[in-house]
Amino acid sequence: MEKVLITGGAGFIGSHTADLLINNGYKVCILDNFEAQVHGNKKPNYLNSEAELFIGDATKKEDLLNALKNVDAVIHLAAVTGIGQSMYKPFHYLNTNTVGTSNLYQILIDNPDIRKNLKKIVIASSKTIYGEGSYSCKVHGTVYPEPRSVEQLKIKDWEVHCPICNDYVKPVGTTEEKPPQILSVYALSKYDTEEMALMYSKIFEIPTIIFRWFSVYGPRQSLNNPYTGVCSIFINRVKNKNQPIIFEDGKQLRDYIFVEDIARLNLQVIKDKINTNIYNVGTGSPVSVLDVAETVIDILDIPTEPSITENFRAGDNRHDFADISKVKKDLKFKPKHDFKDGIKKLIEWSESEKPVDNFETAESERKKYLGGK
Repeated sequence: MEKVLITGGAGFIGSHTADLLINNGYKVCILDNFEAQVHGNKKPNYLNSEAELFIGDATKKEDLLNALKNVDAVIHLAAVTGIGQSMYKPFHYLNTNTVGTSNLYQILIDNPDIRKNLKKIVIASSKTIYGEGSYSCKVHGTVYPEPRSVEQLKIKDWEVHCPICNDYVKPVGTTEEKPPQILSVYALSKYDTEEMALMYSKIFEIPTIIFRWFSVYGPRQSLNNPYTGVCSIFINRVKNKNQPIIFEDGKQLRDYIFVEDIARLNLQVIKDKINTNIYNVGTGSPVSVLDVAETVIDILDIPTEPSITENFRAGDNRHDFADISKVKKDLKFKPKHDFKDGIKKLIEWSESEKPVDNFETAESERKKYLGGK
């Protein structure tokens, strides 16, 4: 029976993955520090009792070393997540995400016995390394525009222009071949993680799978963390009888992938023989931010409506969604969960949680440190 370490295994993605691995006969150990912003420094009640738990931090080598002993595979999920917050807490994000990952590889360098036992490493990356999404110009084909300028946003010209001819362009799915466009400290930390993983996969000859997740949502997602997860943010707003706040015109597109689909893919790559590679993981079916808000309101059946502010946040992407052709072809992956059904499951789970709406606090912080409306 193989033993798998999940760093950040108390998080909503890690815990679903742990459940699935255990149900399929794997031994699982979890390293987690119960991050205050996500868990309130408390062990979540959904954590699988069959998993061996190491309470510790990936930024502390001794904690990670203890958890790595006698494991056959690592699913490295330990990270802090929040694009905007990363811009005014760069040390926290780089220390947790970049240094935490470097500790993993330092331990493998220093401990050949641990390294030789490892058959596979799975790395959680993010669509944020792409920056703005991919677009198609009628004249110039696929183009990768820079972020929209503040001057453009001030006149409420929300859509993206071709960087060559300046005509409007149509959003298309982003493939793994898109060059990185690092627009936040969070994205930088994830790019660091990817690059380290690719370097050492060659040096150590350990198959390493990097998943660039798009917008993951579902049960166990923190409902009190206002820095990530628009689905949970909107649920909290509506449950507290506050309007979901929408920037620009609400027509910006995102790709929402249900957490159980992510867990299923994590299990598959642990089970299967597979070579080092990078994969987008989304649905390939974009949903507008306005549609997210209206879906939440409709399911909760609470009388309110979204507030479309037409304000903007400099650096926000207009559209981004995945082209998942590669993961479909190589891993036969097909998302099973429809967006509305997934939101229903998230809302059903949220009934047992106390919704705390921290959106205004997060917005105040953003404006204090980064300015803007």
